Amino acid sequence: MALVVNGQLWLPNEILTAIFVAASPTTLANLACISRRFKTVAERILYSSVHIVDSIAPESPTPWKTYRWCESVLKRLNHVDIMRRVHIRWQSDGSPPPLPQYFVAFCERLGESLHYLTFLDSLELQLGPANRVSPLSREPMHAVERVLQRRRFPYLQSCSIGADYTKGGAQSYTHVLVNFLAAHPGLQHLKIPDHHAALNLPIAALHQLSTFRGSPDTAASLLPGRSIQYLALNGSDSDLIRVLPIMAQCAPLPILYLDLSSISARIALLRSVATYLPTVETLRIRLALRHTLHYAFTGIVSTNLFSPSSYPPSNLSNFY
Repeated sequence: MALVVNGQLWLPNEILTAIFVAASPTTLANLACISRRFKTVAERILYSSVHIVDSIAPESPTPWKTYRWCESVLKRLNHVDIMRRVHIRWQSDGSPPPLPQYFVAFCERLGESLHYLTFLDSLELQLGPANRVSPLSREPMHAVERVLQRRRFPYLQSCSIGADYTKGGAQSYTHVLVNFLAAHPGLQHLKIPDHHAALNLPIAALHQLSTFRGSPDTAASLLPGRSIQYLALNGSDSDLIRVLPIMAQCAPLPILYLDLSSISARIALLRSVATYLPTVETLRIRLALRHTLHYAFTGIVSTNLFSPSSYPPSNLSNFY
């Protein structure tokens, strides 16, 4: 209900929020400059869901957007109760990145800011080139782990973490990742695309996990004792063929959705999936062209092989 005070139209904050919520971040920033009241309403909307993309290049190696957001959070601790979603991505243009030590201070500053966001329910940290290292040297921990060490988010449901990966040119994860995941039993959606080994988690950890995206070896280690029914896997098809028998034996629930679009798959993989995961209802796959053409000409592949239902179920909005 609108009121008239001193001849001026006055709207409750709830109505202003309903009006402002459809505005773009730029518009909200402009509205915040009009008055203190508008600033209060606009900032609560702006900070409730943050999506930051920083481009990292030799001429501009600093993630300035992330750094400024960190400084803003520390100045607005009265808003931490409404900060629910933080998605930060550092992208490289492919040029040689700075030495990994360059990013240490930024990772630690980001961790300090996240420390106060105890109401987070969705977190994405894709730190691009920050984790690249020389094959002759190693860091004590992964760049993402520098951010997450000793952090805990009691309401976290979706977590997507990682960085650029090159074999022999990236720091591997350590026990810090295992400790972080074990401290978040409410996680339902997890993505770790650059982890290519088993996760040695306690069997009782992540008992609510239902979706996972990452490597076949990590997926196989997560399945026992957990209700995972939606998988999106990366890596090589030979790795997946190797662990499929293990996945079939240790999955307590049937796998319903399987996304293999990040794998250049051969026909042999399809055969293995049909053998070991016959319960799959939705399959997304990207076939290796030369193998597909070979089998197509021999009549093994038909136009009825793929279901038109090649998209994830609608309830997977948080399944990255």
